[in-house]
Amino acid sequence: MTPLLLAPLSWVYGSVVRARNARFDRTPPLRLRWPVVSIGNLSVGGAGKTPVVMALARLLSDAGYNVDILTRGYGRIGTEVEQVDTFGDAAHFGDEAMLLAKESGVPVFVGAERYGAGLLAERVFVSADEKHVHLLDDGFQHRRLARSMDVVLLTQQDAHDWLLPAGNLREPLSSLRRAGAVMVRVEEAEALRPVLKRVFGDSTPPVWVVRRSIHLRAVAGEVEGTSHPLAFCGIARPEDFFAMLRANSTLPAATVAFHDHYAYAEHDVESLLQKAAATGADGWVMTAKDAVKLTPKMMDRLQQAGPVLVAELDVVFENEAEVRKHISTNLSS
Repeated sequence: MTPLLLAPLSWVYGSVVRARNARFDRTPPLRLRWPVVSIGNLSVGGAGKTPVVMALARLLSDAGYNVDILTRGYGRIGTEVEQVDTFGDAAHFGDEAMLLAKESGVPVFVGAERYGAGLLAERVFVSADEKHVHLLDDGFQHRRLARSMDVVLLTQQDAHDWLLPAGNLREPLSSLRRAGAVMVRVEEAEALRPVLKRVFGDSTPPVWVVRRSIHLRAVAGEVEGTSHPLAFCGIARPEDFFAMLRANSTLPAATVAFHDHYAYAEHDVESLLQKAAATGADGWVMTAKDAVKLTPKMMDRLQQAGPVLVAELDVVFENEAEVRKHISTNLSS
């Protein structure tokens, strides 16, 4: 169904969003003892928040803060508020939560109610004489929890999208006015400049520009072991992943896209093996988010058919010193 046909439903959805935000504007949020920095976006998935959260965790840790991450654990089968066990099951904690726990270097706590996750973190890491900060993953719409600042990722696709269900926006562009900083990709920064001017006028908050790059990590053996892999992923915007591979001179023999947060099963591996054989693929490449969901048995089956590569997305701030200074100012105010 085209966006125009769904436009009336988007108008209804927008009315609900405005009423919800008005209610939160009137209701005092729940406050944790330590400051909170929220990282979020306007759309449903695919903006690349996870590597940004990890980059901010590293930046703040290097600046002397004790950092933890609070996340919902989207799609997980567990229901308790708990700390993520890096040796546990990704299905129990959620794929993104597991990836954050494995790669960020800081403790990660999951819970549908992030306030409860924050309370648990503050009980586990009791040290009043140290600097602490909670990073709230995907927190822009989770307004029950007070935060020192909101960092919002904006993409060109968001700037020209519709509200749900006609498009992928959870909130209109005007909601950006709640942001303490807006983050954009370097390749989109110039195109988004007039968009930000239209939203903020002359009072635009700091705009953080990031560079994204991928590097391929071999699960075993050498990275050079495959030249035309089968690329597969279960993320919100698979075309972005495939485009970044090609820009990185990795030319897939075929691509397979599963839906976001896809839970892989044995029959999926069998289907991938058949696809690889039919297309002449000589190995595999997947995102880090997919790798944490494959069981050792699944990974072993893929490796028997060719080298397995994990594409890890790195985020670097164009002006890291300014980002660090801006966050520290907000945390101390």
